[in-house]
Amino acid sequence: MTAPPVIDAHHHLWTADYPWLASEPELEPIRRDYGVEDLRANLKAAGVDKTVLVEADWGHPSETVEFLHLAGAVDEIAGVVGFIDLLDPQLANTLARYANHPRARYLVGLRDQVQGRPEADFLARPEAIAALKSIAGTVPTYDLIVRVDQLPAAAKAAAAVPELVFVLDHLGKPQVRDGEPGLKAWREAVTPLAKRPNVTAKLSGLVTEADWRHWTPADLRPFVQTALELFGPDRLMFGSDWPVCELASTYTRVKDALTEILGRPDPDVFGGTAARTYQLGEQ
Repeated sequence: MTAPPVIDAHHHLWTADYPWLASEPELEPIRRDYGVEDLRANLKAAGVDKTVLVEADWGHPSETVEFLHLAGAVDEIAGVVGFIDLLDPQLANTLARYANHPRARYLVGLRDQVQGRPEADFLARPEAIAALKSIAGTVPTYDLIVRVDQLPAAAKAAAAVPELVFVLDHLGKPQVRDGEPGLKAWREAVTPLAKRPNVTAKLSGLVTEADWRHWTPADLRPFVQTALELFGPDRLMFGSDWPVCELASTYTRVKDALTEILGRPDPDVFGGTAARTYQLGEQ
């Protein structure tokens, strides 16, 4: 009997000239090109079969178009989460451009860099809700890359657009390094969002919210266990957040830490949820 594929639901590829990589000195270790061969080496080492490639260029739809071409050429990349600006006055044209791409079948989701917007209530604003309703007619999912203080607005958006599946990236970026206070603040903020049936979440990005040099699986465990309680494994998926994770960990160590915390390679977390949520394999 063939084992189901192991899926990494969240990784990036980029070139060293992405502007945000130059924004902080602490990002210097990952300020280089990361391409397909780098990805393949990590997938082989970690025993991962398929991936979802997520935008990282912070505002350039051309990256999404490039990634769609790449997904059609690279067997390991099963889907792409592209970029969308929810306030783009040409939103309809951008969505049409994506929809008419010859490899549009690989576009499984979109996201805006909401974490970079100062407003905590941005996603609950009428203009954002209207944009999300438009997106619902183009792709099956919208990825939420948000801060903890933006989680309540994300819950309102998910309630306002029930026809769209929302995917919470990195569990909403809890402050793992703060320990119990970080856990308490995040749990309170994320609980209303987790109650929405059209929301799933990624067990990703936690190592870079922990102490980069000294984190252990024990630091991540309370956040993973809380996510399991609130979402259940059928609404959680593994994501490496590679290459960002290299600030704190290797790709393989991220996967191994999650397996240790879960106690086993859960088939939903390590593939099933991503396949269902992103409709992978239906291209």
